[in-house]
Amino acid sequence: MSWRAFGETFVTLFVITDPLGNTPIFLSVTRNLSPVERRRAAIRAVVAAGALILGFAVFGELVFRYLDVSIESLSIAGGLLLLLVALQMLRGIDFPAGESQDVALVPLATPLVAGPGAIATAIVLWRNNPGAGGHLAVVLGIVAAVACVGVAYLFAERITRRVNPSLFAFLTRVFGLLLSAIAVQLVVDGVRGLTE
Repeated sequence: MSWRAFGETFVTLFVITDPLGNTPIFLSVTRNLSPVERRRAAIRAVVAAGALILGFAVFGELVFRYLDVSIESLSIAGGLLLLLVALQMLRGIDFPAGESQDVALVPLATPLVAGPGAIATAIVLWRNNPGAGGHLAVVLGIVAAVACVGVAYLFAERITRRVNPSLFAFLTRVFGLLLSAIAVQLVVDGVRGLTE
């Protein structure tokens, strides 16, 4: 297994999914649920998001090949999507808490966790790390990153009781800065691949 690919996948998706920064949003969306229902919603959201990201990582390239879209173009598009997410994080814009029949699927699983940025990144990372070892590392990285979201959601009430809300805002902006650097690098790699 490639530890470099695992680390790259885990760190990138951890930053994109932003478990700590999204915890207050999770609490806001599930404010009308009981503690037991909130835990069930957290588990359902994480399982659905993980399945969605893994599905696109494995089969997304086939879809794009059918549509005749190059991996370099996907890398640029993914970078631009990540940049938009990073700018929202830097500006402190939260995802609006909407009403839904099952908040675990929408908005928690998608677009909050498995948004376009996470999906595009998973496809690019799967493509950039070929072979059984690389693919295994990407799968484990995705699972580890989504598991961190699950832990944050399950312990959301304890976390928010002990951590100052201003710290959440600070961490969101730090993650936004890191994510913007990753986004720019994806665009640079895509442009470099198209010009070679």
